[in-house]
Amino acid sequence: MCETLQRAKRQKLDEFYTRIEDIEAELSHYKDHFANKIVFCNCDDPERSDFFKYFYLKFDEFGLKKLITTHYEREKPSYKLEVFKNIYGKLEKKQIPLRQNGDFRSPEAIEALEESEIVCTNPPFSLFREYIRQLHTYNKKFLIIGHQNAVTYKSVFPLIKNNEIWYGFGFPGNVGFFRSKYEDYATSSQHKEGMIRISGVKWLTNLDISKRHEKLILYKHYNPEEYPKYDNYDAINVDKVADIPCDYDGVMGVPITFLDKYNPEQFEILGDSRYHDESDVANDINVLHGKILYRRLLIRRIQ
Repeated sequence: MCETLQRAKRQKLDEFYTRIEDIEAELSHYKDHFANKIVFCNCDDPERSDFFKYFYLKFDEFGLKKLITTHYEREKPSYKLEVFKNIYGKLEKKQIPLRQNGDFRSPEAIEALEESEIVCTNPPFSLFREYIRQLHTYNKKFLIIGHQNAVTYKSVFPLIKNNEIWYGFGFPGNVGFFRSKYEDYATSSQHKEGMIRISGVKWLTNLDISKRHEKLILYKHYNPEEYPKYDNYDAINVDKVADIPCDYDGVMGVPITFLDKYNPEQFEILGDSRYHDESDVANDINVLHGKILYRRLLIRRIQ
């Protein structure tokens, strides 16, 4: 994970505001999903969040039924903001005081979550496990931002494996620039004034999109010299997604970047190389010639 995000996680720094151009680039693929839906942005200050701004501007174009967002205050009561059409067909904003602070885990925020149909936001990186668990518990459709390493979390990976979460269309080069008050450690050539650069960011969703049904074109053929088996597991090692052999029917260990190309009609995800069985015990199986390789996904071609 990048240095910026590691530092943010250690210090519980979670104020990263997504740019409206990045929201537009992703959300433009999902318009049909939002028609007549109640959308909840539960980690978005309506005074600063471009998620709120985007949905407010696109309310009619997306055909939304209602937009809800909650303002967060660390140590005092906050408010939620609702946007809807009044009896005259005009957009109306209604600010509703909260007894609690607007945290997504608070009872009032959960009440709004239960009312909503799609959640769309950039949740706190340091609370991602808890956040995704809540969405799953309440069986919500969502489109959110997370880091690519989050898919290897023990609480998240089973959802990936069972096709309950997948990648969206993504950030250019898997790099996001967020408005933030924190120091940016990017090199001068990568720095944007007033922004912080984070590599490896992903859109994660359970909304069906055309991208996850695109077939990965395979052109290489299996040979044991180029695709050796791991020392301690019956699977071949594949160093690059582009090198997945088109004619191997057994288990393959591939980089986690495979998820960018994952089509559940073409491949089955069997596990990951660190937690590859039902236990919680870490047991790396991607050992090749005595060396532990970087984490792999275990996959198999669907016949």
